[in-house]
Amino acid sequence: MQKQRPKHLDLPKIRLPIPGVVSILHRVSGAAMFLSIPFVICLLQGSLSSAEQFQTFKAVVGHPLIKVILLGLLWAFMHHAAAGVRFLFLDMHKGTELHTARATAKAVIFVSLVLTVIVGAILW
Repeated sequence: MQKQRPKHLDLPKIRLPIPGVVSILHRVSGAAMFLSIPFVICLLQGSLSSAEQFQTFKAVVGHPLIKVILLGLLWAFMHHAAAGVRFLFLDMHKGTELHTARATAKAVIFVSLVLTVIVGAILW
């Protein structure tokens, strides 16, 4: 008897392993940082141009929505850096065993969140 294949994928039921989630988040964080370059350059220019521009910069950065966006960019940087170090070790064939790969993927998520909270609390 042949097994009946599903006619559609039930996406909420598909579970990606944690190393796969870290890999996808690494790509997403890299894309987010790349796409935010004009925004960050505009903020940097506003903070360095003149005293009036600096006051405008402070008002813009003081807005809660902008703070959330900057916090998201901070997380993207921290995650991208931590995952990049993990991938460098994987490229050297270190930590490729299943248990180690899962542990390092969890460590990347934990470290990026903790560093985001620490640096965000300092800068907030």
